[in-house]
Amino acid sequence: MFENLVEILKANPRRIVYTEGTDARILESADRLKKGGFLTPVLVGNVEAVRAAAAKGGFDIEGLEILDPETYPRMDEMVDAMVELRKGKMSPEECRESLRKGNYFGTMLVKLGVADALLGGATYSTADTVRPALQLVKTKKGAHLVSSCFIMVRGDEMLAMGDCAINIDYQDTVDKEGNVTFSAADKLAEVAIETAKTAKVFGIDPKVAMLSFSTKGSGKGGTVQLSHDATEKAKALDPELKIDGEMQFDAAVSPVVGQLKFPGSPVAGHANTFIFPCIEAGNIGYKIAQRLGGFAAYGPILQGLNAPINDLSRGCDAEEVYQMSIITAALA
Repeated sequence: MFENLVEILKANPRRIVYTEGTDARILESADRLKKGGFLTPVLVGNVEAVRAAAAKGGFDIEGLEILDPETYPRMDEMVDAMVELRKGKMSPEECRESLRKGNYFGTMLVKLGVADALLGGATYSTADTVRPALQLVKTKKGAHLVSSCFIMVRGDEMLAMGDCAINIDYQDTVDKEGNVTFSAADKLAEVAIETAKTAKVFGIDPKVAMLSFSTKGSGKGGTVQLSHDATEKAKALDPELKIDGEMQFDAAVSPVVGQLKFPGSPVAGHANTFIFPCIEAGNIGYKIAQRLGGFAAYGPILQGLNAPINDLSRGCDAEEVYQMSIITAALA
């Protein structure tokens, strides 16, 4: 998988900004990427502090760009751009104060085209990575929400799972008069389509299972109707996409069970892209696959934004930073 992504990056040079430039894990990844020559790291932080941290860890970052919010020559331009993007919700002083922080500063570097992608979260929470992205980079045309997926790898086998990290659940969006403007099923359908698109980037031919505790109406209540309705909406949005539901996990992965419970389905028994009806199911599901199934989990990969911005676990190691750097930049 990573060999294919590296080839993508060699053909399309990219710059990735790290919002936590003094972190040893970030610096180790930057060192490796510099040696690899297929992706250019940009480090955010005080120049002397970043260099001192690199020297302490024995990491070679000579020649890499280090950008300090306190001395950045385009800061006034950044402030003006952020004021415009926030549309009166923040004063120039408030924007300037926010841009002194690595997460907002790094996100604006992507917005201004200084970098193509961003990776943060080694010390920030997921919310502190996603919030600036939503406020500044915003969702891409046609997207109504940000979601996430994990790419699961075991040997030559690859799966996609979404959404396991961002959307707690799915509720109807209503206007002031109480009219539904974007339904919960619309949202889950969008997650399915975006996850299928992400799967394709990694060489997966998506066969999408909309998961539930019910298969084809065998159960009632809970999120069964949501998964069923979202399946129909996704089919209408992308008639070429191989997608079926609602279905239980055994029906999704076992050809025998799949054709018994969901006869004639092109997905049942052969699914490789799994859409969960809520974050509890998704988060538990991918971690079971990781811890008991022996799959390596890459993500969360954020979907629906205008630029590739991804979040690290605060418990990540340098290898995970390096791998997520490649994944993030390849999405640009």
